[in-house]
Amino acid sequence: MPKAKLEVISEESDIEGLLGYNLKRAYMIVRDDFRKQVEQSVLSPRAFSVLTLVVEAPGLTQSEVARRLGIERSGLVAIIDDLENRELAERTAVPGDRRSQALVATAAGNELHAATMARVHAHERTLLAPLNPAEQTQLLTLLRKFRAAHEELDG
Repeated sequence: MPKAKLEVISEESDIEGLLGYNLKRAYMIVRDDFRKQVEQSVLSPRAFSVLTLVVEAPGLTQSEVARRLGIERSGLVAIIDDLENRELAERTAVPGDRRSQALVATAAGNELHAATMARVHAHERTLLAPLNPAEQTQLLTLLRKFRAAHEELDG
């Protein structure tokens, strides 16, 4: 993957010191590379996230998946419909709760998830390569800490 030159607006520009600006630019880099490297496996980032939870925790309800991923429940329904139509996941009844449906991955869903996860790990290794191992760990630790602190405030 050719390395893109960091486009710094100006060292004096206030925008370069803004958290939101830098997070958005970093997200765009991650998203664009994900699309190039991973979506070829026919999963969008959101569908991959949903399938990952369903594979890792079979039997989660749709509401629980939406909560864990921070996705509106109504938006999640379309993703689950797509996964179900492609026979990657299925809805099952929740014992004792007729209104809820649990989600489980099918054999095809588990297979596609494993293949896609390998591509995701390769994609992230490439993106993190400019950072040494300590910096990689520090970046992920700080992002988790930041997210956890704000999810506690919102939750």
